[in-house]
Order: sequence, then structure tokens, then C-alpha cells
Amino acid sequence: MLSISSVSRCSAPSFFLSQKPTASRLLTVHSSSTREPNSNQNPGQRINYSGVKLEESVDSKSGKSRLDSWISSRISGISRARVQSSIKSGLVSVNGKVIDKVSHNVKAGDKVNCVISELQPLRAEPENIPLDIVYEDENVLVVNKPAHMVVHPAPGNATGTLVNGILHHCSLPTVSSQEVLSGAEDVSDDDDEGLCSSSYAASVRPGIVHRLDKGTSGLLVVAKDEHSHAHLSEQFKLHTIKRVYVSLTCGVPAPMAGRIDVPIGRDVSNRIRMAAIVEPNRGQARHAASRYKVIEILAGGGSALVEWRLETGRTHQIVFLKQIRAHAKYIGIPLLGDEVYGGTQNMALSLLRSRTQPSCHRQLSLSLSGLERPCLHALALGFTHPCTGKEIHFSCPPPPDFTEILSQLREMGTEKLSFKE
Repeated sequence: MLSISSVSRCSAPSFFLSQKPTASRLLTVHSSSTREPNSNQNPGQRINYSGVKLEESVDSKSGKSRLDSWISSRISGISRARVQSSIKSGLVSVNGKVIDKVSHNVKAGDKVNCVISELQPLRAEPENIPLDIVYEDENVLVVNKPAHMVVHPAPGNATGTLVNGILHHCSLPTVSSQEVLSGAEDVSDDDDEGLCSSSYAASVRPGIVHRLDKGTSGLLVVAKDEHSHAHLSEQFKLHTIKRVYVSLTCGVPAPMAGRIDVPIGRDVSNRIRMAAIVEPNRGQARHAASRYKVIEILAGGGSALVEWRLETGRTHQIVFLKQIRAHAKYIGIPLLGDEVYGGTQNMALSLLRSRTQPSCHRQLSLSLSGLERPCLHALALGFTHPCTGKEIHFSCPPPPDFTEILSQLREMGTEKLSFKE
């Protein structure tokens, strides 16, 4: 599954965006100073930015910028989430006034003073949970997440999460530890439980760069240090991460391949889900674009095996987590088993019964009644290694619950399609 023979240890933590100024612990950075990496930093050592100070004026070339974005651009390798935490903690001032709004705009001439906050105590216990580790080195970890596993602890899911398992696997400390990375967006991926507290969520993620819904299975990358976290986050921001998903749908999309470019926002009629927002005044809707193509028509057109590729990514996790599900519903092919987004058992049976032999109907009912999650799987993942710069690619087949129903649908009729790339 790994496309290169080996991945070596990162030789220097300043690899990522080396044109940025590098600030070491308790170093005061001024706009006129020469910024050099801390010579006492051991190669490959985990970077802790706690206490780093930045005192600098915004230059005329920066234009109008968000405060969190501008600060993260001035400290090499730091994650924006870490900067946001510092801002929210009241550790950043602009022109002598404390600013606690991460989206505050700074302009040329503004004087910014910032102290990076301590890593938040981890509120998760290591648990000896079996993990399907696809790849691991000193910097990154690629995991095949099973369906029904929540990625990070949240109210109602304090144990049994991927984070709990990773803490044990990596021998990371327990509750009061400050060695584990915080940082991601404020959205729960515990299927349809709504948003969790951003302060709670930010304190329990050891380098989680992106996430999958509770019901979604498949590949997920975890950073083991802040440098790798920032590097991978930038790749998601630039949409250079390769992500391929496969799903089983209720019905077949028309056309068989296409691009959906419709913003996604909170569904006003059902606050526990997201929806495609087509109205001009779309409020908090975020840009979302997905490409899809039918790989196989199943059960006489009652279902389809569909491949998805996302053009938008980590910047807005709440959009990313639900994007495929919301877009599939929007074009009339909700995912099989996705009760929240329209792929109900009744809808699936209605489509399938009208296209299959009566002798199949009983087995169909049994199979669909046992389906407890959306049929969505993160099939492939590729990215640039944050320390070696090499391209690495992974793939992992869907789990048994997905493949078993796929096999049954194939027995009722199959037509494989091919598209020119």
C-alpha cells in the first residue's frame, strides 16, 4: 500500500515553509531581526511552541489579513489552531489592545504582540483499543478507522475513541498531559450529535489533522508533532491531499459523472445535519465542491457504487465531514444506510424492489435492516511526507459490512462503467 520503500526521520523541524521566521521558545521576534532556528533544538525533537513571543508590525506587503492567519505566517511550523487558542486566551494584542477574536483583521502598520499559550491539558485517557495501523514512522501515523468509532472524545463519547487508542499506541501521557497536540475545528464527528464545545474539542486531539464521521470507515492521517501537523494542515488547505471515497447510493446519479459546486451550511429545517444551500442569501454556508463518478450500476439501477473526490478540505471541518452526504442528497442519491440524509431503509427498498426479482426482496429487507451506518468509505489517501518531502500513497478496501451488501447488490445485477481520465 505504501508507494515508497521507506520514510526517513525528519532532519530539521524548519522544513515546512522555511521562508517564515522561526521562533524558538521564549524568543522575542522583531520585524527588524534576523530569524534563525534555535540551534539547541535537536533534529527530530517534538516542537513545543509554548511561551514563544512575537512582537512585530504588519508590513505594507501583507495587506488586510486575518489576525490568526498573519501570526501563523510569522512563526514557522506552528498550527493555526494553536495560534487561535492563544488569541482566545487573551494573549494577543493589536496596537496595545487585547484582541480575542481570531478573525480580527490587521492592516499595514498595526503592531501585534503575541505569546503562544501552553498546550491545553489532554482530557482523554489512553485505552488499549485495537487499531488498524496502515503506516507509521516518527512523524505520522495512518490509520484505517472502523465504522462506528468516534475520532475524538466529546460529550457522550469520552472513551473508546480513536484518540484514546492512539494515546495508548504512542505511549502518550494521561489526563493532565500537555505533550499532545491540540488543534482542529469546532465540530463533533459523532454522527449528528451537533457541535461540541470548541474549547473541549481542542484539548483532546493528538495531532488530528482531519476527521471522518463516526459512521464513515477508512483512512485517516495523524501527525505526531507540531511541525508535521502544520505541514499536513497546509496541504489540506491547498487541496493537494489526495482523498478518494467510495459509497453505495440509493439510485444512480444522472449524469453518471459530474462536479457538484454547491455551498454547504446548517440545514434550517434540521439542525443536526448540513445541507446544500442554493439560495443567494446563504448566510453561513461554506464553499464545497465534489467530483463523483459511477463505478458500477447495481441491482438494475436501484443502487450504484460511486467514487467521490473532494476539492474542498480541512479549512472548514464542519463542511468537509458532511460534504459527500449533503451533496449526494442534493443530487437525489442519498447514501445507502444514511437515515439522517435521506437514505432511509424505506427509500432503498422502494428503489430496489421495483428493479429486482421478488425472490430477492426478503434478503434485501434483512440486509438493509442490519445496516447501521452510511455506506461511505475513505478508500485512498496520499500526501507529501512532512519531513522527507516524498509523495506517499495508501489504499484500503471497505470493511465487511460494506462489501457484503455490495456483493448482494451485484448478484441482483451489475454493470461496470469506465471513464477516460
